Amino acid sequence: MSEEMEVVIREAIPNDAGALLAVTKVIGGETDLLIMDEEGMALEEEELAYQLARLYESENNILFVALVDAKIVGVASVKAEANVRMAHIGEVGISLLQSFWGFGLGSLLMDEVILWAQESKIIRRLELTVQSRNLRAIHLYEKFGFQTEGVLKRGARLDDGQFLDVRLMSLLID
Repeated sequence: MSEEMEVVIREAIPNDAGALLAVTKVIGGETDLLIMDEEGMALEEEELAYQLARLYESENNILFVALVDAKIVGVASVKAEANVRMAHIGEVGISLLQSFWGFGLGSLLMDEVILWAQESKIIRRLELTVQSRNLRAIHLYEKFGFQTEGVLKRGARLDDGQFLDVRLMSLLID
């Protein structure tokens, strides 16, 4: 694959539901570094389309898609509560097709997430969990200023039953 590619990052829309379901199944099957497995989002297309429509109207939730050659190759999300006492906390998730690792797409998606959070005027804290063995992702998050707040012992488990430590990381948005 050429190292130069044209990437479009935009907010997901209901018409993306089918492609999102397909790509998350592939992503989930490619790595055990995510909570998601080969079932992907485990939703029906109509249900996801409905959720994307609702998400599009939310002021403190978003789902970005990264497209190369008009195909979704990655996603980034911020999920927050409606409750006013928790609405300022956004949980970040980023995932890419393995064939697109190492090309800077994770950084592009994180840039979009942080810019969106800053412009939202609602999100004041971004947080995420990452397996302690996922050094590539930890490096990305630290590059953007995320700090480790703690380690969750046995915070995840592999299919074979092996427990994994998980870092809780956060970035305050001012």
